[in-house]
Amino acid sequence: MSGSQLWDDVDFYFTSHLSPDDESLQAALRESEANALPHVNVTANQGKLLQLLAQIQDARNILEIGTLGGYSTIWLARALPADGRLISLEYSAHHAEIAVRNIARAGLEKLVEVRVGPALESLPKLADENPAPFDLVFIDADKANNPHYVEWALRLTRTGSLIVVDNVVRGGRVVDAESAEPDVVGTRAAIELIAAHPRLTGTAIQTVGSKGYDGFALARVLD
Repeated sequence: MSGSQLWDDVDFYFTSHLSPDDESLQAALRESEANALPHVNVTANQGKLLQLLAQIQDARNILEIGTLGGYSTIWLARALPADGRLISLEYSAHHAEIAVRNIARAGLEKLVEVRVGPALESLPKLADENPAPFDLVFIDADKANNPHYVEWALRLTRTGSLIVVDNVVRGGRVVDAESAEPDVVGTRAAIELIAAHPRLTGTAIQTVGSKGYDGFALARVLD
């Protein structure tokens, strides 16, 4: 059995027992595929991890940077109380349209707002609204801007908030200090920012699974 097939089988075993997709989640994936969205959404077990992290945080306010088809949004929003809120920022109007339909199908439209446009334009506008601090920020957008997203997450959170940065391994390319590829440069800058910033403590984890070789970073906001 090949390594990748074994990863798939292990993911299926864990997912089928611990984080099975229900009809709303499956429909979100089908809708995304039917509308030619990229196959880069989190997996079911990763979605369940996000949901558990939000629950551990007792999150009432969540910020997501990168909506895609709303699959991860649904997992996160299900962790919120009835008066909670999730703001998700999506660059593509087409992706946002699909996501809004998927979120509504899951019955979460009262908790979730999808804002369309470049996140680095949406984030200053969001800050100007002086929102309540976000308890969790999930960053899963263009990797070149990861350090900027982490900086904005710091501005929009509180002591004890959690910042999650997805896809930080870049197929192992993250170790290449000489790389000029924007995704690698941006990801390395975000990791080094987390390491150096006095208000952050964090770690990063390598993963294997049905999405291949990847990983994520976690950072907690300090006083």
